[in-house]
Amino acid sequence: MSGFNTALLHEGVDQYPNGATLVPIYQSSAFKHESAEELGEIFDNRAMGFSYTRINNPTTEAFEKRVTKLEKGFSSVACSSGMAAIFNSIANVVVQGDEIVASCGLYGGTVELFEDFKSFGITVKYVKDNRPECFEELITDRTRVVFAETIGNPKLDVTDIEAVAGVAHKHGVLMVVDNTVSTPYLAQPITLGADVVVNSSSKYINGSSSAISGILTYSGKFKFNAEKYPGLKPYLKFGPMAYIIKLRNGLFRNTGGCIAPQNAFLNNIGLETLGLRMERHCRNALELAEFLDTLNGITVNYPGLESSPYYEVARKQFCKGYGAIITFRVGSRQRAFKIINSLKIPLIVSNIGDTKTLVIHPASTIALHLSEEEREASGVYDDLIRVSVGIEDIEDLKEDFRAAIESST
Repeated sequence: MSGFNTALLHEGVDQYPNGATLVPIYQSSAFKHESAEELGEIFDNRAMGFSYTRINNPTTEAFEKRVTKLEKGFSSVACSSGMAAIFNSIANVVVQGDEIVASCGLYGGTVELFEDFKSFGITVKYVKDNRPECFEELITDRTRVVFAETIGNPKLDVTDIEAVAGVAHKHGVLMVVDNTVSTPYLAQPITLGADVVVNSSSKYINGSSSAISGILTYSGKFKFNAEKYPGLKPYLKFGPMAYIIKLRNGLFRNTGGCIAPQNAFLNNIGLETLGLRMERHCRNALELAEFLDTLNGITVNYPGLESSPYYEVARKQFCKGYGAIITFRVGSRQRAFKIINSLKIPLIVSNIGDTKTLVIHPASTIALHLSEEEREASGVYDDLIRVSVGIEDIEDLKEDFRAAIESST
């Protein structure tokens, strides 16, 4: 069996035309065919092929295949953004009157998206704590999806995926996991029991902030109950492809949330160094968190610190690190701004997963539109700073943060 980086570079990679070592960019809106019958069979799902990039594209397909391999899934669909991937993953199976049970501490953009579900008659309930029993308490006969993040952003809570998936499946409910912060390098939620995995590939998969995109990966294993999931009933004849075929022939196709071929190409390039980057990201983050924890006047949050309430779950679930995001509280918003503005190396950017270290004040940015109660549930406070740790020399980062923090008192 190949190691992560070997598989990343070689498994699932097709032989590209003319000996190319990277998939070409098929920058074409549509594709010609030899006969009307051939194109008709593709539209009728009786033959494989490409017709229109809004539906599929060879460059995109290459990206989807590689992520499917990494996530140990059955099939993937690449989307225009991480938010589009989350929306498609859930809206593919819910109808008016259904319910979603979600973990606490979700990314603010996801919480806002879930607010939009209200207009479609979909109710979202949030657990108070990510313990399995808290999910079970909220599941009813109308629950159709259990949603969680592997590592919450920015709360940095860690969901015990295996345990929560067991609860979801006990009730015949689909489990969707956002794996963006951990990436398949740290965890492959499908192997732990998740049914659909979402990655905002704009982040670590891409690695250099050069392309907005998202991707969802289906396990092919969930047994859909036709009464509970009536929209899937016409597609159950396709077996493990039912979820993907319904999505491609309906919501995904009709809303036009496809990834651009150029962005798929950039993600394919980024994928090749994912393992190397994540190794350095995680090593830097742990060392920086341990260093910050020695400084006075701040409180550090990182799953790799023994002081984290999620340390034991993280240690059990992750085998190669604890992620690359750190948060710390400094006492006041004024001090948080002063520290952020004093840092020399980090960029003030509302993103994560770049090779460069990024820093923001979540309360005035990604959680700005959340209610006070929602912010607290997401682990966002007025004095909180979020750091997406890059791959710079760690001693330079430590010195920069030390100077900024000590000069802010």
